[in-house]
Amino acid sequence: MLPLWTWYIGLWTQKMDWKKEIKSWGIMLSVVAFLYFTGLLPVIMGGIQSVMLSTGLIKPKLEIPDLTDKQFDYRGKFLTFDGQQIDLESYRGKTLFINLWASWCGPCRAEMPHISELYKSVQEEPDLEFLMIGIDNNIEKSRDFIEGKSWTFPTAHASFGLNQSLQSQSIPTTLVVNPEGKIVFYQEGMSNFNTDEFREFLLGQAKL
Repeated sequence: MLPLWTWYIGLWTQKMDWKKEIKSWGIMLSVVAFLYFTGLLPVIMGGIQSVMLSTGLIKPKLEIPDLTDKQFDYRGKFLTFDGQQIDLESYRGKTLFINLWASWCGPCRAEMPHISELYKSVQEEPDLEFLMIGIDNNIEKSRDFIEGKSWTFPTAHASFGLNQSLQSQSIPTTLVVNPEGKIVFYQEGMSNFNTDEFREFLLGQAKL
């Protein structure tokens, strides 16, 4: 049987460990709260996730989605950040890459630099269009996020809402519509779309 003083020392040490544990958690929660309320959390998380995407470990799965052969709904309008209206009907007959994003979404931020590089590599293809749609409740939030970025791709805001074809459970959501108006790719979640395989897939759809 252990002496009583040994038991007291063990109990005191255990209390000290708990105090250290609580203090550590308190510091971590304070840091997270600070980043959240200052708007820096999605920026930092997006940067980390973008580096992860650069490793090539997270790629789009070019499998036949459940929505394949479903006709895309071309009804709908969007507002560009310089005040111009975009009509989805204007994309009919072309291959259309659509990405839904928001300023507060870390994974959305993570994949944007890679989508920008993809767009720059295929933007000369006349039958291939890109449309990056911000879904922030306030267009100003989407505009402020995009302004000043070096990314290159067409952007707009869902100021008039989203039709049924663009409804999703989470963001980012990416889909590809072929010239016949069929959804041939659909994915919820981030990916590095700047791959040879996905580029060939897009160009192949555009030349159908």
